[in-house]
Amino acid sequence: MVEKIYILRHGFRLNWVTTNWKSVTGLPRDPPLAALGETQAKEVAEFFLSLPESERPTAIFSSPYYRCIQTLLPVSQALKIPIYVEHGLAEWYSPVAPNTGLHPRPGPASSLLEFHPPGSIDPDGWKSIHYPSRKGETIAQIHDRIEEFLNDFIPLRPNTERVLFCSHAAPIAAMVHVSKAIEILGLGLDVVPSPSFLDRARAGSRSKSLMGSIWKGALSASGVSKMSKRTKGRLCMTKASPGLREM
Repeated sequence: MVEKIYILRHGFRLNWVTTNWKSVTGLPRDPPLAALGETQAKEVAEFFLSLPESERPTAIFSSPYYRCIQTLLPVSQALKIPIYVEHGLAEWYSPVAPNTGLHPRPGPASSLLEFHPPGSIDPDGWKSIHYPSRKGETIAQIHDRIEEFLNDFIPLRPNTERVLFCSHAAPIAAMVHVSKAIEILGLGLDVVPSPSFLDRARAGSRSKSLMGSIWKGALSASGVSKMSKRTKGRLCMTKASPGLREM
């Protein structure tokens, strides 16, 4: 049973600034961080270094997407601990429209090593225990995925371990929701401060988070509740990435 779980959303994405970007990994929908996001990542590392050593994370787990691992690199270097990749923390996609293929999925940790500094990812110390469906998920299914992941994850980790998760808006909102049901709040659950949404508002961005926002350590996930009522737990289907077909 872990002692504490820190939750962090990735930094400011490059595709929030421009449509002219290239995927480092070659995977569709896998943008890197913008310069602002890289600065935020360094600030997160400074935040953890400012904590007493007895409160700092002792293990780091990341969504396999490039922007999440990139956000964690300064933390990993500052705390001198590697990053473990966990697909259970991966991005949420709504259900695919029929006959359009599948959503993209990053490969295992070993396939991501070439895109990051040597030693930053440990592909052997942890193997992903959950994989989201490439056919997409409803709101209920993203909650189920996160709840199953947490229920399976927590007993596998050592006592007194302090874990840092880096994920995406929807999985984080779901994590805060389901954490109450499975009582991991009794261990200690902290949402790490992240100014992404406020910075987007200051920049004049019109885009809004469907699943809530993180600011000053508090996550407001009321959006997911409103959406659930409006759609009865279902979402409009989206087209999958061209060429990605189920074999």
